[in-house]
Amino acid sequence: MAYSYTERKRIRKSFGKRDSVLEVPYLLQMQKDAYTAFLQADMAPQKRTIEGLQAAFDSAFPIVSHNGFVEMKFIEYNLAKPAFDVRECQTRGLTFASAVRAKVQLIIYDRESSTPQSKVVKEVKEQEVYMGEVPLMTDKGSFIINGTERVIVSQLHRSPGVFFEHDKGKTHSSGKLLFSARIIPYRGSWLDFEFDPKDVLYFRVDRRRKMPVTILLKAIGLTPETILANFFVNDNFRLMDSGAMLEFVPERLRGEVARFDITDKSGKVVV
Repeated sequence: MAYSYTERKRIRKSFGKRDSVLEVPYLLQMQKDAYTAFLQADMAPQKRTIEGLQAAFDSAFPIVSHNGFVEMKFIEYNLAKPAFDVRECQTRGLTFASAVRAKVQLIIYDRESSTPQSKVVKEVKEQEVYMGEVPLMTDKGSFIINGTERVIVSQLHRSPGVFFEHDKGKTHSSGKLLFSARIIPYRGSWLDFEFDPKDVLYFRVDRRRKMPVTILLKAIGLTPETILANFFVNDNFRLMDSGAMLEFVPERLRGEVARFDITDKSGKVVV
């Protein structure tokens, strides 16, 4: 077969002595099938399985208000036809994507007639909401982002959990060990706790600027009195006519010498 210079075809010649038993598989088929299963664009909303984009919507809905009388439910989502094809997106510097519109249902319950066991529906509103755009995969298994063809590469994902470590004395000139802890959730922002050389505890959100940990504790509803109560021991006294009565906590007196006689309710000396 004759090849011309304009076709840009490479002649591939095999020097193997054995005939190939299996054909070379289509290596992009796995990626294309996986992304098709993620979008489920060609399937009817009622027949979609709980995976991919459908699972993402189901994990976020329903959304219930603080008082429980307003609820927003997710019905279905639709992917619109892309405005430009692959070649036009490359020429214009656009992203080859499809608009995602979700149909949601807003349910308003009657406050006067509803009870904690049964709620009376007052009003139901249903509307299609624009949620953004999702990139589409081309026939080559790639994506067009701002006119540039890009591919997805595998990336290491840190396992969720709590991790404790220290700097091995390399941060401060005195060689003091500065301990830190990192909370990695399955989904959401990372939370770091770290000590400075003066033993002051700070925290960071997504590795950004550090702030005193008291700001975080106050943000979750703790008062300064509640925070201090976790670091100090409180003794409860009850004033009486003959003196004061101290609540007896045996764990606090372990290993100490009592400075006064310990009596029971009848006045008998115990220790």
